[in-house]
Amino acid sequence: MVASAYKKSGGQPLAFVHVFLYQKRCFNLVIKNLTTYIKHRIWPLHDKNAVEAYDLWAATYDSQPGNLMLDLDELVFSKMLNTIGLENKQVADIGCGTGRHWPKVFQKNPAGLTGFDVSPGMLEKLKDKFPKSNTRVITDDLFSDIKDSSYDVIISTLTVAHIEFMEDTLLAWCRILKDNGEIIITDFHPDMLALGGKRTFSHQNNRISVRNFVHTTALIRQILLKKNFQLIYQEELKIDESVKHYYLAQNALPVYEKFKGSPVIYGMHFRRA
Repeated sequence: MVASAYKKSGGQPLAFVHVFLYQKRCFNLVIKNLTTYIKHRIWPLHDKNAVEAYDLWAATYDSQPGNLMLDLDELVFSKMLNTIGLENKQVADIGCGTGRHWPKVFQKNPAGLTGFDVSPGMLEKLKDKFPKSNTRVITDDLFSDIKDSSYDVIISTLTVAHIEFMEDTLLAWCRILKDNGEIIITDFHPDMLALGGKRTFSHQNNRISVRNFVHTTALIRQILLKKNFQLIYQEELKIDESVKHYYLAQNALPVYEKFKGSPVIYGMHFRRA
């Protein structure tokens, strides 16, 4: 093929190089597409609950450059954190993971910060980074071992869709919050989950998906408004041209086209009146 291209170019070396480079790019594209096809067909997703999945994910969770959800969560959470005062307050981080947001939280001088997570593996990584941290493994979504009115603020990022019984859990959050307490929530948008979106990662040549439950933002608002909370702020970010490069980097343009225009992440800030 290369020799015939050289002849068609009239024997001009520069034209030959251009043709050769073009053919090389085409070949590389075919290989990438074939690899993606094999990856999805030969290595199907293994669905696991949050405890199993995050224990596996913990080792690499903090080493994910170009992770769309983590990057968008950073944007949304940082914006809401800047609207709330934490000085001398007791803060509970529910679904704290490895403590991704803790440096920002500590900069606001809380009196105390307690990390809650279902995954011992994630909490172990958090302890590596913050040896003196106060952490608890969640074994009961009702937080039965936590006294009423223990915290001024609850933050929960990329977590609530892993909770099966949303109303019972939110009512428990309301119980452990003080009367003037505040809640900040971010998560994978339920519309995206309803369309088939998944949280996935690779582990030892296996593709793992984390089990999710679809809880609409309207349901969360309804539950908390009934408990005398006010919605202070809400934001949703969509799949659009600004995030297309994430999909290009993963050779996943068909996924981009499928979800383009759909909300991918949301954030909400509530304050009890």
